[in-house]
Amino acid sequence: MVKMYNTDVITNITNKVTTYKKGNWINMINPTEHEIEDVCKNLNIEQDFIRYSLDFEEKARVDIEDDGTVLFIIDIPIIEKENDIEVYTTMPVGVIFVRDEYLITVSLKENKIINKIEKSIGKKVSSYKKSQFLFQIFYENSSAFLNMLKIINKKSEIIEKALKKNLKNEELLKMLSLEKSLVYITTSLKSNEIVMEKTLRGKIIKLYEEDEDLLEDAIVENKQAIEMSKIYSDILNETMDMYASIISNNINDIMKFLTSITIILAIPTLVASLWGMNVNVPFQTYKYGFFVLMGIAFVVTVTVMVWLKKRNMLN
Repeated sequence: MVKMYNTDVITNITNKVTTYKKGNWINMINPTEHEIEDVCKNLNIEQDFIRYSLDFEEKARVDIEDDGTVLFIIDIPIIEKENDIEVYTTMPVGVIFVRDEYLITVSLKENKIINKIEKSIGKKVSSYKKSQFLFQIFYENSSAFLNMLKIINKKSEIIEKALKKNLKNEELLKMLSLEKSLVYITTSLKSNEIVMEKTLRGKIIKLYEEDEDLLEDAIVENKQAIEMSKIYSDILNETMDMYASIISNNINDIMKFLTSITIILAIPTLVASLWGMNVNVPFQTYKYGFFVLMGIAFVVTVTVMVWLKKRNMLN
């Protein structure tokens, strides 16, 4: 899908357009081969810049062509589902400055960042103010990461409460999924930080004084998100280690209890085996010999049970 917008320089009114003209914002969401070829032909650019942005494994970076075309790839937060479990991960979004003429955004699927920018076009951003447009994406993206981290923190608290009541594999898997998500998020945030810091130095695109504050705010938000991600990741790691210790301790208690039961059950079996041998044994001619043996087995079993209880083997 390809949408084009153009903001009038004089009236600052933005309209959706169908023709290519200078100042257009071209928004590409999971474009077809035909759409990629059409855009590249009309704008006279290589297809690689668009295809890089459609690679799910692509990491945040900046690439500059000799003709002045600049590609910014940033990671944005998204929510996916795996086996009915919500997975918080990231995907790349490309922002392409085509010389001083066009602005292109490329993404694999619809996302909140581009949707929010789409609603802001003509208000907070204009299609011809490419630097401002890019910095607004940076800022909205950093804010989106912060919101996702807050959601992850709340989810982890809910899972932790559930685990305190009952150690279920399902809850542990959810906790593990959150831990994995935080690794991806932290990596993406650090990559985004490099891109923004490089942009702030002013060697990639021209910076305007009124837009620099927005970029600095985005960097501050991103740094805050990195710190939050590290804190939540450390907390989750410690929580997982704690529950691993609890599970290990529970297994030891169960094994200890089963060992004690085995010892207790072995006593009557031992008595029965000894007096079941085909040799002369005490009480074999005694009329109440069976009851005597049962009494001996009972007394020894109770004695062993008391001894094991004192040693906390039956808890």
